[in-house]
Amino acid sequence: MKPSSVSRVINHCISIKRPVFLWGPPGIGKSDVITTSAHDNDMELRDVRLNLLDPVDLKGFPVPDADGGVMKWLPPDFLPPTFVRAGDVAGYKLKKGEKADTMIPNPTRGILFLDEMNSALPATQAAGYQLILNRSIGNYVLPEGWAIIAAGNRDGDRGVTSRMPAPLANRLVHIDFDVDVDDWASWALKNGVHQDVIAFMKFKPSLLHSFDPAKNERAFPSPRSWAFASQIISHVDPKAPRLSMQEEHELIKGTVGEGPAGEFMAFRKDAAEMPSIDKILLAPEKVPVPESPSVLYALSIAMAMKASPNNFDRLVEYSNRMQVEFQVVFMRTALQRDSDLQQCKAFHKWAIDNSSVLI
Repeated sequence: MKPSSVSRVINHCISIKRPVFLWGPPGIGKSDVITTSAHDNDMELRDVRLNLLDPVDLKGFPVPDADGGVMKWLPPDFLPPTFVRAGDVAGYKLKKGEKADTMIPNPTRGILFLDEMNSALPATQAAGYQLILNRSIGNYVLPEGWAIIAAGNRDGDRGVTSRMPAPLANRLVHIDFDVDVDDWASWALKNGVHQDVIAFMKFKPSLLHSFDPAKNERAFPSPRSWAFASQIISHVDPKAPRLSMQEEHELIKGTVGEGPAGEFMAFRKDAAEMPSIDKILLAPEKVPVPESPSVLYALSIAMAMKASPNNFDRLVEYSNRMQVEFQVVFMRTALQRDSDLQQCKAFHKWAIDNSSVLI
């Protein structure tokens, strides 16, 4: 299931309070989807790594009850508190008879994210049975407005995993997470990923994620590692010497692997030959259209990154001289970046003229 669909079904499961387990290979953005779901639903996110816990850590620490002469369990602080002081809740209006230090049921909404759950020891996974199914463990009760979502790698992904016990697996809704270039491009545009990386993914979508568990590769391409590559080529420290192309290549190779790095650097070299966007804006009918597919992909993304209501008509005029597949790349990326461009006359005319290629 692609990320945009995963977000929708997770939001649905949150609304019906069904716990979810998100399966997928490393580096494809599982955590980012959960973070986005929390943000979209205006919910707090608590990220708990079960693989770092012992079974007793989840249930809490045993403490004696001096008054009753029995042992109680002190819940860990990484779980949202069941009760909170009324005065500590932002925007909460005290009811008649309530004081600021009155303990009330926790009214906040949030996601308890159990990441890397299946890499935890079986005993720790077993400790989560009651929490996941009954929303409680020992004397602790998960607040009403909180949802449980877990994630982890598949058994064959060369990660550290423990087989999930059947009773636990049966308590979860299981979702398989797949990569999708268009979904990733939407995320990349919103998160400042370098335009060369976005353009390269449009040019070579098969390299967005290429992971073979049978190979013992130190670095391989994934949505996460391409985001790291973007940081490498985007960051310029004015106090430090600029990296040479060879040094930059070595860093990219150490991030996404040797083969993908070589193709990406060759793509960037071609992209440097694309015409100036400023010249295109001045004379869209005169600036030559490149012939190289790699240059056209880079140019389509660069134009989309510059598009605004004030210049969109000139960029569309130039793009109309390109092959239709590159027109679509330009238009889709521009609209992903700024949906208000749909109100421009240039878009309406282009959409009518190209209705057969619109999806």
